[in-house]
Amino acid sequence: MKLLTSNEAAQEAANPHVLQLANDADPLAIAGQLPGVERIELNFPKFTDGRAFSQAWLLRRRLGYRGEIRATGDVLIDQLVQMRRSGFTEALLRADQDAEHGQRLLGHFDGFYQGDIQQSRPRFALKAA
Repeated sequence: MKLLTSNEAAQEAANPHVLQLANDADPLAIAGQLPGVERIELNFPKFTDGRAFSQAWLLRRRLGYRGEIRATGDVLIDQLVQMRRSGFTEALLRADQDAEHGQRLLGHFDGFYQGDIQQSRPRFALKAA
């Protein structure tokens, strides 16, 4: 997962292939707009508002979106593992968050019992006979 600071994001050139989705929008309603979209930005207006997790999951699982999904807004490093598991590929960290520490946190877990966007089968699923 790529972690960005506000300075790095400010230096990016404007890109017409970026779609910003409000956190109360239904991703299924924009399915027709996805061809040609390189990145979708999902906003966390408060770190306690987790609707963007559901939006990312819907974009990946139901719509098959393969491009970049960036978390913006009130993004904390404590949320990064769940963001990655939900389908986010990038996160624009809040100004008081340390990107290096966030990268270290992403490396602490090598697997999960439950399936997720990266690995749909549970880690210890029984193999079919």
